[in-house]
Amino acid sequence: MGVLRDRMIEEMKLRNFSPATQESYVYAVSRLAKYHHKSPDQLRKEDIRAFLVHLTVERKLSPNSLTGYCCGLRFFYNETLGWDENKLFIPPRKKPSPLPEVFSPEEVVHLIKAGRGLKQRVLLMTAYSAGLRVRELVNLKIEDIDAARMTLRVQRGKGGKDRYAILSQNLLVELRQYWKRYRPAIWLFPNRAKNGPLSRGEAWHIFNSAKRRAGLKKGRGIHSLRASFATHLLEAGVDLRSIQFLMGHTSLLSTQRYLRLRPQNVDSAVSPLDRLPLQMA
Repeated sequence: MGVLRDRMIEEMKLRNFSPATQESYVYAVSRLAKYHHKSPDQLRKEDIRAFLVHLTVERKLSPNSLTGYCCGLRFFYNETLGWDENKLFIPPRKKPSPLPEVFSPEEVVHLIKAGRGLKQRVLLMTAYSAGLRVRELVNLKIEDIDAARMTLRVQRGKGGKDRYAILSQNLLVELRQYWKRYRPAIWLFPNRAKNGPLSRGEAWHIFNSAKRRAGLKKGRGIHSLRASFATHLLEAGVDLRSIQFLMGHTSLLSTQRYLRLRPQNVDSAVSPLDRLPLQMA
């Protein structure tokens, strides 16, 4: 598996896949090999499908997890080994599109105040104020803060793309207090050893702990702050194109999903039943 793994990683690097995607795809193939106790290049189509049935029926994985496995296996067999789709034939999966859970502005305040200490509060403020993905958040560096232009530089976001995000005036005040107290050298949020960035797992833990202390039930992870950022901008009248740029979305379709979360149009709508001249006995 070692040589095949190296080949697979090389193919993914050539396509500029993120480290998280590389890890996910390699994991999918390694689980397949472990399930059958064989090298994955020695397996047949029936073996691969049996593994997917195992994940679906016995492991009862979520649709998103199954999609991740399918993408990893497709890449390995089609791109690394050069199989054609007919030889592999993993049935396409319909990807669910659940609405992200959004905090109200008041709930965001409660969440931030529930952070333990200045560092946690600043981390939560940064995630919300700039609409950052968790990987973008933990990889911020001191040099990415531009107080003169009031921007945050997001390096190598999703798809390896750089962009500029909003630097909130309120956040800048807190960042200055944070820097005076902790004096981070390179990473804005360094790990405990101060030799690298904070892990994504630790960022998620900070969010979940603050959510619990704030007594909030909604919120599927720190990404909820990003969804709240986009929704609150829409509610403030910011146009979709601007939000698309700030969120780092390649397609406007990704941004339009937040239209479904905006309540104003729903609040002002009247059911057509209420317009009928009904006179019930």
